[in-house]
Amino acid sequence: MELPFYLTFKEFESHYYDTLEQWFEEYHNASEIDFLKALADLYSPYLYYSFADDRLLADASMEIKDCFFPYHEKIGISFCPSCDNGKYPKTSKGMNHIFEWKNITMMEYAQHILDKINRHILKNSSSPDAGKTILDFINEREIVTKREGAGYCVNYNRHQAAVPFLKAYLPYFGQTVNIAVYRDFIFSVAQIAEYIDKKLRSVQAFEHTVYAKLKSEAKFKVQMSHQFLTICN
Repeated sequence: MELPFYLTFKEFESHYYDTLEQWFEEYHNASEIDFLKALADLYSPYLYYSFADDRLLADASMEIKDCFFPYHEKIGISFCPSCDNGKYPKTSKGMNHIFEWKNITMMEYAQHILDKINRHILKNSSSPDAGKTILDFINEREIVTKREGAGYCVNYNRHQAAVPFLKAYLPYFGQTVNIAVYRDFIFSVAQIAEYIDKKLRSVQAFEHTVYAKLKSEAKFKVQMSHQFLTICN
């Protein structure tokens, strides 16, 4: 069963028991703990554990490759070190991108995917796809991973983790994402996690809480960082 992804705490809370009922209809031998664990997995990617505050905070971001060509010109100034006397290296259609990793917000990622889909719809306005909505193309591999010059290079496997959010956030039609809706999500996601954790704690399933999971991951990252620094020194 594909769990619905809610962008506000009010929606999440009001639909909790309806979704739980559907879960039981789909999985007859499952328990509410199984349901809560699935919800924890769904929302935990948008949170992180803060050591300073000892609580979960919103972190809706995506690590993505920012791809560019090894030789390119900006504002008429060449950045090609071997282009003396007006001679430029031969390029080919198969020129490879180089890249650097960047962290961007999920709103920025959503806009990037929305732009890709709209370009596809515009180019194929007379095809059978013409009657489809934005949501119909969210997980079309050829569309979301298509490279169009320099820019963000979408990894399809990483994209899968963002699909539930995109289905809830992107419009059916339109060119831009809704900033106000995104802001509501940032304010709500920690509340959603606390609701999930409260129910897990009530049945003594402390180890499955979002808090426990992300705190453990945060401690592991700190330990690995310390080990790396020790090795370097």
